[in-house]
Amino acid sequence: MPLLAATLVAAVTALPGVALAAPEDELSLANSPTLSLRTIGMDSTISLYGIQGSQTLSIPVQAGLVPTELAATVALPVNALGGTLEVSQDERIISRVPLPPDREPVTIPLAGARIVDNAVTVLVRSYLDLPEGYCVFDANNPLRLTGAEIRYAGQEIAPTTIADFLPPVLQRLTVAVPPSPSQAESDAAVRLATAIVARYGTQRPEVDIISTDGPQVRPPVPLERQIVIREGGSAGLSLQGPHAVPALLISGTAGDLGNQTRLLSSDLAQLAVQSKAVAGPLSTVPQLPSDRTTIRKLGQPGVNATDVANPRVIVPLDQTRIGRSVQGVRVHLQGSYTPLPAGMAGQVTVGVSGETVARWATEPSGQIDRWIEVPERLVQRYTNLDIAVQAAGDTGRCGEFQPITLTIDGESAVETTRADPPAQLGFQALPQALMPRIEVGIDGEGDEGLEDLRRAVRIVTGLQRLSSLPFDTAVVSRDAALASSNPAIVISSDGWNDDRVALPVEVNSDGVITVENVDGSGTSSTLALDPAVGFGSLQVTYSGGRTLLVATSSKAPAELDRLLSWLDADAGRWSGLTGDAVVAMPGREPVQLTTPAAEQAVAAGDRKTLYLAIGVGALALVALGTSAVILRRRRSREQQ
Repeated sequence: MPLLAATLVAAVTALPGVALAAPEDELSLANSPTLSLRTIGMDSTISLYGIQGSQTLSIPVQAGLVPTELAATVALPVNALGGTLEVSQDERIISRVPLPPDREPVTIPLAGARIVDNAVTVLVRSYLDLPEGYCVFDANNPLRLTGAEIRYAGQEIAPTTIADFLPPVLQRLTVAVPPSPSQAESDAAVRLATAIVARYGTQRPEVDIISTDGPQVRPPVPLERQIVIREGGSAGLSLQGPHAVPALLISGTAGDLGNQTRLLSSDLAQLAVQSKAVAGPLSTVPQLPSDRTTIRKLGQPGVNATDVANPRVIVPLDQTRIGRSVQGVRVHLQGSYTPLPAGMAGQVTVGVSGETVARWATEPSGQIDRWIEVPERLVQRYTNLDIAVQAAGDTGRCGEFQPITLTIDGESAVETTRADPPAQLGFQALPQALMPRIEVGIDGEGDEGLEDLRRAVRIVTGLQRLSSLPFDTAVVSRDAALASSNPAIVISSDGWNDDRVALPVEVNSDGVITVENVDGSGTSSTLALDPAVGFGSLQVTYSGGRTLLVATSSKAPAELDRLLSWLDADAGRWSGLTGDAVVAMPGREPVQLTTPAAEQAVAAGDRKTLYLAIGVGALALVALGTSAVILRRRRSREQQ
């Protein structure tokens, strides 16, 4: 049924990037919305490189809507006189419009584009007009369409089946649990939030955890879905509520909730074409990484670039796609480049983080078939191989020299070994050091349990946004998470007093702060503040052969919450965390600390292994020496 204005009035302006028609029309909130590209999960600037540039756009489309226009502001490259923009689909031209002057708006019609699987995929091409005799175009000076947005026509249709409950575009997910959630309800909420964030990726939907005593929740706002999780009653998923956009109720026994929650993120959900469905056993099988993969499997199907003298491509090596912390990274680069003409020299270079790790002279065959080893010190969570062909010589006048095309095949192999402990300690080891299955330790009842659940969801979804692969979660008690040998996130919002795990930053009952080895001397340093100041922190440690992320405070849970809000406020803050502790104190920006204590503990473990190996070797030498003496004596007796 159509979305009525009564269901959409609340807080529409709270959704950034959503522009809707005039409010005096009671149906306007559901009709003809305009969504920025950022809202639908893309960069809000479309960059078209070269004299003839192109970029493919895949535009999600809500049920009942049709994209009609792409609107943006034009930023012309330096020296460009104008040009033409063209949109096509499957070699069929949808529209063609002239480029307006610099900094002027442009509207490109999309009417007639076909919708396939709730999305419209089109190719945007640009053809630039340049001054006479001007042929060398700066590859770093593209045509930019800034502030791009999609205008839709039609009326959004509310979901009537479970299969259609999750829309192509989602900006907010509200999960309602009882005021004192059980472990099974908390587990379902964390699992569901993680799966939704993984599904929508760059759309970055917000996830809110609220409490409710019944199955009803407030009316939803645009681009929101609401899910109620409740232990008890008959197992299944069902659309419920008086609102035009119904809420989804997930219910069942403690053992059933997990299966019902998994249904929503599984391929089986496509078959749930009724308003109620009951899932049978659905197990989550972690995606176990292997020692060998390809750049295609890491999300890069192949890459190419064309330039007059210096084509460059980037091959990303993402540890979150590999699914573990790695070391010993080797890449078998396979590909080709346009052979250079006689009289020209050139080289192929491979760089990481601005440092050249391999280079060789260009060859007449133009083939690339080389193993590249990435130095351990350059391996990060996201490591980019920068591959370029550099030609030297006279390229002639306009059109006299054939541009060079550099291509790297998607089947280029990537070999790694598991790093245990992680090669990158601290936050840069996350989330890959926690994958593929993370235990989440939560305790507490009533309001405390609900607040700790909210904190756990904010942390897990923050980490999931860093990962290209979905990971699995399991909520357990705090004690079980600490006693386990598996990677874990532990929520201890009111303080830390567990002797099994030493944190980089701790505070005692007198308010004295202890920081491990902050000065590199190998000893602890203390700091006493008068009056005492409460702080909240996120801390990463390697303990018991696994990585732990601990969320705690010095009896100041509000500071922990402020820290999490600070991280969520900027998309780059989670990925930019370094060191092994980030601490929030009242009235100040959070502080990141790097303590070498973890590295020393790992080194101490390595030394222990070394000493053990030396001891075993010494015993073996003694045994060999004893055997040799016995053998010589035996031969001496036989000769006598």
